[in-house]
Amino acid sequence: MGCCGSTERTKREWKPLEDRSCTDLPWFLLFTVFCVGMGSICGFTIATGGAGRLVFGYDSYGNTCGQRNEQIEGVRLSGLDQTDKKYVFFLDPCNIDIVQRKIKSMALCVSLCPDEELKTYQDLKRFAMHNGSELCSYELAGHKYPGLPERFDKCPKLPVPPSKSLPVFNRCTPVDISCYAKFAEAVVTLVSDNSVLHRLIGGVMASKEIIVGLCLLALVLSMILMVIIRYISAVLVWILTAMVVLGSLAGTSILWWLYIDHRLTTKDAKEEAEMTRDNAQALLVYAIAATVFTVIILLLMLFMRKRVALTIALFHVAGKVFIHLPLLTLQPFCTFLALLLFWMYWGLVLLFLGTTGNPVQNEETGLTEFRLTGPLQYMTWYHAVGLIWISEFILACQQMTVAGAVVTYYYTRDKTRLPVTPILSSVLRLMRYHLGTVAKGSFIITLVKIPRLMLMYVHNQLKGKENACARCMLKTCICCLWCLEKCLNYLNQNAYAATAINSTSFCTSARDAFVILVENALRVAAINAVGDFVLFLGKILIVTSTAFAGVLLLNYQRDYAEWVLPLIIVCLFAFLVAHCFLSIFEIVVDVLFLCFAIDTKYNDGTPGKEFYMDKALMEFVENSRKLERVVERGRSRPTEAVSVEGPEMKPMVSGGEWEELQEFHVYYFLVGVLVDWALGEQCTMVSLILCLTEDVVLFFCIYLPTSTLVLFATLLQKPSPVVVPQPQPKAQTPSPSKPPSSHAS
Repeated sequence: MGCCGSTERTKREWKPLEDRSCTDLPWFLLFTVFCVGMGSICGFTIATGGAGRLVFGYDSYGNTCGQRNEQIEGVRLSGLDQTDKKYVFFLDPCNIDIVQRKIKSMALCVSLCPDEELKTYQDLKRFAMHNGSELCSYELAGHKYPGLPERFDKCPKLPVPPSKSLPVFNRCTPVDISCYAKFAEAVVTLVSDNSVLHRLIGGVMASKEIIVGLCLLALVLSMILMVIIRYISAVLVWILTAMVVLGSLAGTSILWWLYIDHRLTTKDAKEEAEMTRDNAQALLVYAIAATVFTVIILLLMLFMRKRVALTIALFHVAGKVFIHLPLLTLQPFCTFLALLLFWMYWGLVLLFLGTTGNPVQNEETGLTEFRLTGPLQYMTWYHAVGLIWISEFILACQQMTVAGAVVTYYYTRDKTRLPVTPILSSVLRLMRYHLGTVAKGSFIITLVKIPRLMLMYVHNQLKGKENACARCMLKTCICCLWCLEKCLNYLNQNAYAATAINSTSFCTSARDAFVILVENALRVAAINAVGDFVLFLGKILIVTSTAFAGVLLLNYQRDYAEWVLPLIIVCLFAFLVAHCFLSIFEIVVDVLFLCFAIDTKYNDGTPGKEFYMDKALMEFVENSRKLERVVERGRSRPTEAVSVEGPEMKPMVSGGEWEELQEFHVYYFLVGVLVDWALGEQCTMVSLILCLTEDVVLFFCIYLPTSTLVLFATLLQKPSPVVVPQPQPKAQTPSPSKPPSSHAS
């Protein structure tokens, strides 16, 4: 049961899909107890009335509208029977607390919301007499409203706008919600200039049909790309490469052309308006950003050009997986639906917690509020941890499900004997045997993500107050935790695949997968990473195509500054959709590579140790080996004998690869410094020195040691050369005077 100090046998005996047993049962019980705790929080909020106060609403004296209430000690006008008063009415609905993001007006329970504008206190009296709905405080009589001196503090602010009740939450909401624009401006704190914010929001409202159409276009493009990956994987790599390069160059050229055309159009004008200057500046920023993006893409393509061809055959095999398992394309929808349902539940319970607790009188306003005090206030933190852990658990279930289906496909020699529904079989195996493994892996990710989120919160709170050294240290810690989280995510994914193969616990599977990956480190970099790069190009293709279509559709709006928010919304949605679809293909490629590495390590094609791999993958392997032999022969190493039929293929690092790696390190570092400096707030020499300092720390402390450690770990497992067998000389009888000598080779 131990993690690193496991007492299980050191030599792993891989028995794919043969033995099934429950794994990490204690972690399954712990996760079950945690989920029971999450449900208990929801039950507590319902039992103590927090849910009822949120749904039905409550007044400023602690009375829940629409029901009979009990007296609250020390709070006057509490314990009233509000059975006939089902709606919450705010005396001043536009009195918004900018800091707390809530309405701080007095609230009352009324029987009817005013459906017409009430301009005088006589209108309030008439409304109370005719409809029986008193809009002033409970201690004031309705027929005395016009002459009471308390009417200025305990009656609604005149004029009272017409309002209507919400469908579920019984609140009287003004029909004209223009006063809530201040609240929207308070929530959106990224833009300090209200005029700019109004222009951006106006641009979104004017382009909402275009935004919806572009989002649907991104969804269609993602599905088309999945079809292309399945059926024409042989030419997919080069098509994506050419289209990304041409699309980036075309988009950059169009933006520069628009900028030059705009400058030439306004050149003859005597006075350049402020909006015209904003348009020119916006177009210049767009063109510079597109140029930097294009340069980065071209540099990456330049350095990856020799490795791109190696992924074609692997993509072909992954395409076969999708042909045999078409339901894999529905996994993003299922995962998104599960996450959406959980997030809705989590948000609803969080709102319940906001109206749960003991009644406390606000010293500033004198209104009664409900707050969690004492140990109960830690329920909010427990609920927040549950958001991260359960979300990671759902994502891990998707990875385990896909890994189980791909493992079943790979280790089934006769593909005609695959289960009728491999996806459903994988889900059933997950629920029956491996929920504990998924819970443990997701908990490890949670332990890393929580400190990173806390540091990000501290960094945002101290923005502009800390010195350059503190900012550099915070960014370094956040970056280190982010890198650790990504590495653990990749290791967890391979651990789930190893669990699906051999039904071992999480730690044992993670150790076995790590050993396999270290033994094939350069092959991981050459095949797996290039595959991820190609999928990244697919995501960029979808985003750039959607953005290009957005530029063409939004071109009729001459106010170019209003483009930014619609284009950001569309690009974010396009990237999210493309990531959801192509991440499934990425998981399939990674699982196939792990299965292939295990297959080549423990099988050699002899009777009893036959390969499980597909014929197309074997052709890919043979072509790669032939290419490596040609390269090695061209570099003239006559002292080494190369095996022709070696059962295992070990990675080797050549001098040319080292030179390419060092060259890539230098260009990667320079491009990182320039991009960081260009995207900074002030492009000065001081900011360039600070960016250079930060990037040097990140480069030498994180990126360079990580890549060097992986290569060094590979070199430690240097393969022994396979010598071509030579004919053995016949044994000679040693002379009596000279005994036979022993040689240690």
